[in-house]
Amino acid sequence: MFAGIVYFVVPLLWVVVAATKSQPGLLSSPALWFADEFSLVDNVRQLFREDDGAYGRWIANTALYSGVSALGATSLAALAGYGLARFSFPGKRLFETALLGMIMVPATALVLPTYLILSELEVVDTVWAVILPSLLSPFGTYLIRVYVAESVPVELLEAARIDRAGELRIFWRIALPMMRPALVTVFLFTLVATWNNYFLPLVMLSDADLYPLTVGLTTWFNTAQQEAGTRVLFNLVVTGSLLAIVPLVVAFVLLQRFWRSGAGAGALK
Repeated sequence: MFAGIVYFVVPLLWVVVAATKSQPGLLSSPALWFADEFSLVDNVRQLFREDDGAYGRWIANTALYSGVSALGATSLAALAGYGLARFSFPGKRLFETALLGMIMVPATALVLPTYLILSELEVVDTVWAVILPSLLSPFGTYLIRVYVAESVPVELLEAARIDRAGELRIFWRIALPMMRPALVTVFLFTLVATWNNYFLPLVMLSDADLYPLTVGLTTWFNTAQQEAGTRVLFNLVVTGSLLAIVPLVVAFVLLQRFWRSGAGAGALK
């Protein structure tokens, strides 16, 4: 456990410490200790002024891609997972097997075929080129399917049908509230995956105004390496990386209570 904590905490500690340094301090001071000059505020100000406020556009783009993708993927996974768990239909076993196969395929292996499909639809280099592929979550669908099978009693649904409730009302009023912990899990997984996604937007986007944070900061880093000594960018890349972590931390803090409530409900059952 201690080794795991060190493995995950040291890089985060380095980012926090490095974001407080100016570029000269970043290159001359110890990696895991502060420089003589505290430059975090100046770095943040310069970060949002660089390239006519490009960082602000990138973080807005990232929030748009991640938010829409997470909501859409969670909604589709909830519908598909519930249907697989509580309905019988021809080809169900084949579909479940195919779903497991999709989970085993790395997402990066699908980027180029996806690019060819979206280029035919003429949506490459638009926000939809990043959002549409992120709406499908095979893992999220399978997770919700397993959760519904274990935690949403068939007897409860049958009782609602006896009371003449429609299937849509049963799903919305009975099943969906019970699925909340699984929905939050899928939402957070998709949010983090889309927020940190690099290869998909790199392939799909060529307009710098549409870049997410991952591609934008990488562009600055490459520029800093090529133009060393002419543009002060290394400290901005580190500061931008630190600020990019904050929304994910806030999302986890705000949504973790739903995990607790789900665990408590299972224990009471």
